[in-house]
Amino acid sequence: MFNVQCSIKTGIYGGSFNPIHLGHVCLAKALADRGLVDEMWLVVSPQNPFKVDEHLLNDEKRLHLARLAVADVPGVEVCDREFYLPRPSYMYNTLQLLSTEHPDREFVLVIGADNWERFPNWYRSQDILSAYRVIIYPRPGYTLQDIPQNVTVADTPLLDISSTEIRHRIASDPNYDGEGLCSAVWEEIKQEGLYFEH
Repeated sequence: MFNVQCSIKTGIYGGSFNPIHLGHVCLAKALADRGLVDEMWLVVSPQNPFKVDEHLLNDEKRLHLARLAVADVPGVEVCDREFYLPRPSYMYNTLQLLSTEHPDREFVLVIGADNWERFPNWYRSQDILSAYRVIIYPRPGYTLQDIPQNVTVADTPLLDISSTEIRHRIASDPNYDGEGLCSAVWEEIKQEGLYFEH
């Protein structure tokens, strides 16, 4: 059951962040600003079990870009804990480990409406629902129905930005100017030549 005595409610927002973009950052900030959580941890995943065949930028590079993106965002941090767990990364295992390591926090899983649709296919999804609160944020094209009692639907902005589209534009559009990315992230991508080739 939920540890309601914890003083710090910490949102866990996992993802490949390949690369991190303004949608990720704005969502994390909005959840903290609206008091749904006290702080947000962006958990960079080395391998999402649903994206086994996806080409990922080097783990450390994605982690570095994520830290650049939130460097000046109060209440939002980047976590690399999944780098030290078996792959692929299963959120149940991550939540269990974090709960053991940080007993002063109540961890809350944050997922998009797209992931909620396939949540029954997640590893030990029912155990997650039994042990943790869940916050769902809206995604374009997804309708939320049959929401359990311990799941909250957040009223956050619908930002239609995707890492896939950004990667495509970097690689194929010579006029792309970093739209959708934090300026520090875009500068790093340009300097390092990241994502410019498929």
